[in-house]
Amino acid sequence: MRSLWIILPSFAALLLAACAKPTYGYTVEVLAERLDRPWGMAFLPDRGDLIITLRGGQVVLWDAENGITEISGAPRVVSQGQGGLLDVAVGPDFAERGVVYLTWVDRVEGGTTTHVGRARLDRAAGALTDLEVLHAVSPGMAGGGHFGSRIVFSDGHLFAGFGDRNSKEFSADHISQDLSSENGSVIRLTLDGEIPADNPFVGRDGAAGALWSYGHRNIQAMTVHPETGALWLAEHGEAGGDEVNVVERGGNFGWPLASFGVNYRDGSRFAPPHQPDDGFVAPVHHWPAGRTAHFPPSGMVFYTGEAFPDWRGHLMIGNLYHRYLGLFAESEGGLREVGRLLEGENLRIRDVAIGPDDGFVYVLADGPGAPLLRLTPE
Repeated sequence: MRSLWIILPSFAALLLAACAKPTYGYTVEVLAERLDRPWGMAFLPDRGDLIITLRGGQVVLWDAENGITEISGAPRVVSQGQGGLLDVAVGPDFAERGVVYLTWVDRVEGGTTTHVGRARLDRAAGALTDLEVLHAVSPGMAGGGHFGSRIVFSDGHLFAGFGDRNSKEFSADHISQDLSSENGSVIRLTLDGEIPADNPFVGRDGAAGALWSYGHRNIQAMTVHPETGALWLAEHGEAGGDEVNVVERGGNFGWPLASFGVNYRDGSRFAPPHQPDDGFVAPVHHWPAGRTAHFPPSGMVFYTGEAFPDWRGHLMIGNLYHRYLGLFAESEGGLREVGRLLEGENLRIRDVAIGPDDGFVYVLADGPGAPLLRLTPE
């Protein structure tokens, strides 16, 4: 165990500019080591175990008694570039049906694409059974970048966010602006994978009925606000300009016609930043352009536990490039960073979850040989 400390701003100190900032300690526990490129995790509600995906195509379980055990029956995946086995989410009716939902990359006509599917978890047999594909993002494309993806459940529906497949067509012809494409979008499905009749583009000629929002670049974090029920997501920008967005039904979030990022190749601006009345939904928070300033996000959750009362209501977002878990407070309709957890540990943060029973913070690092960590109060 290692004790780490962060500093959070005191309201009295900011108001009076006289008091030292208070410190809040936490201890880091290593729960598992040498995980091969972990990507997603979710708590099983009945026993508090974690189901974890590894990008190479494996599913494992972690529990306090046995540590890591492998689960058979994972889908076949194409693990190339940024592709592979990606997110995992526990179905709202898991207690009755034992169903978990997954996203993964596999081959289709035209190249590869992200799939959404589900399977039953048989813990006694250590296996996923009855695997079925519910949806495959259309169209399939060549290339190994920007698959997304994250899954959340809200209002009895499944929402999943995807990337733009790293298209470099910085114009209105970009695939994220094409309503016939599901790349660079959030989709909404029933739990059985059907397209709801009240989706915003159902019945429109040339539009994909599954679309809920579009104009996204590469969604790698999604969560539901615990008070408002709104769907929040975070997505990578181009050389900066990473964004946190509150999803709107039918909303166009502007990529790549409005962006705070710049071109990776030469630092040039390829689009204006979001402007009032430009027709695009502006982010609630963004990071500036430039490789040193950006915040490529992966995994985020609002802290709702009891273990860290000073963090309650704050948004936690994993930072892949600068290697810390950011702690953000809502402020004047946006966000402000109030703390950095795990800074100095040299770990790319891939995913974060809150223990449903203990309120501790569980963190997945990224890469070969990555650990699963737990933050507990000092």
